[in-house]
Amino acid sequence: MALRPILLHPDPRLRRRAEPVAAVTPEIGRLAEDMLATMYDAPGVGLAAPQVGVGRRLLVMDCVKNPEAPRRPMVLVNPEIAWASDERRTYEEGCLSLPDQYAEIERPARVRVRWTGLDGRPAEEEFDGLWATCVQHEIDHLDGRLFIDYLSALRRQLITRRMEKLKRDRARA
Repeated sequence: MALRPILLHPDPRLRRRAEPVAAVTPEIGRLAEDMLATMYDAPGVGLAAPQVGVGRRLLVMDCVKNPEAPRRPMVLVNPEIAWASDERRTYEEGCLSLPDQYAEIERPARVRVRWTGLDGRPAEEEFDGLWATCVQHEIDHLDGRLFIDYLSALRRQLITRRMEKLKRDRARA
């Protein structure tokens, strides 16, 4: 298990649509382990493979925020939203690829998602609350979208400039 560097916006790899995972292999299992370790270390509640420079449709998440509660790490291979509620919910989103940038984003309040597990079996679950927001946010990453794409052009540009400055500052350090 290894921590992987998280790509920062703007990076063209974050804008590419990820390719489906052809087969759940030991390499995919190792990638998922690395991604979970990276996500927990960051710390975050979700991470998509493109954020660590891998253009495959794989995401990890664990939205258990209570440190007293047991973790619930999830690995979703080739996830897709099968159903979304008409009811909407607004949540302040952030992103490990856009550190310290947050915005209120409105999404469906509940979604049903289908995916393949690391055991190679199909799985399906309905998510709500933070879990629903997180899985939609991470699936967006797999499609080359960022949460800032839901904002006005001016706000998106402002955040992008901040991120460019952060990348310059880090390169100098």
